[in-house]
Amino acid sequence: MLNKTIGRLLKIGTLLSTYGLLFTVLLQIICRFTPINTPPWTEEASRILFIYAMSFAAGLAMKNEFYVHLDMFYDRFPERLKKILNLAVPTITLVLFVVTAIYAIKFVILGIPEKSPSMGFNMGIAFFSIFIMSASISYYLVRKIVKIMKNSRP
Repeated sequence: MLNKTIGRLLKIGTLLSTYGLLFTVLLQIICRFTPINTPPWTEEASRILFIYAMSFAAGLAMKNEFYVHLDMFYDRFPERLKKILNLAVPTITLVLFVVTAIYAIKFVILGIPEKSPSMGFNMGIAFFSIFIMSASISYYLVRKIVKIMKNSRP
């Protein structure tokens, strides 16, 4: 239940931010070729929406294992080393993203008093994307590590 809910939230977030990005970029293009002035907020909105699209999609990429694998090297390793790497790489990556998530919260708090230049919202909203990315990747890494540990038992 929790896994489906998190997956759906990430999918919805990815789709909404991607559609928002497409809308703002199309608005910029249309305004360039017409006498209408381009709204000043579109550049900053495009940047924030792109960042959020990547943040939401990062967890989904981890869930579905869409990241690049170096199979050319991995396939040449002995089976024992492969088993060690299969657990070590996700564990080290998890530690990295848990630390990033913890510091992302501090970063969001620091960004609350700052205002974005053209849109005027607090920058904590923009910085929250770091937490979304780190937390979603961490969630799916924990699930992967648990699965690896269950499968490695005799």
